Amino acid sequence: MQKFYKVFLVLFIVFIAINLYALDWRSDILSEDNLKFVFSIASAVIGLIILFVMDTWSRIGVKK
Repeated sequence: MQKFYKVFLVLFIVFIAINLYALDWRSDILSEDNLKFVFSIASAVIGLIILFVMDTWSRIGVKK
């Protein structure tokens, strides 16, 4: 994995961790207060998926 991808991997994982910490676990997950954190977590997960897809595509394109 290239350094560029590793930076974004750490960034997305930290972003998910901060939003998981900010959730109010006593209220409903989809309540109005938690919804912004849930959307942020979902966007970070989508970013992780795109990151791994781009890393896989970059490895396929490299000729050995």
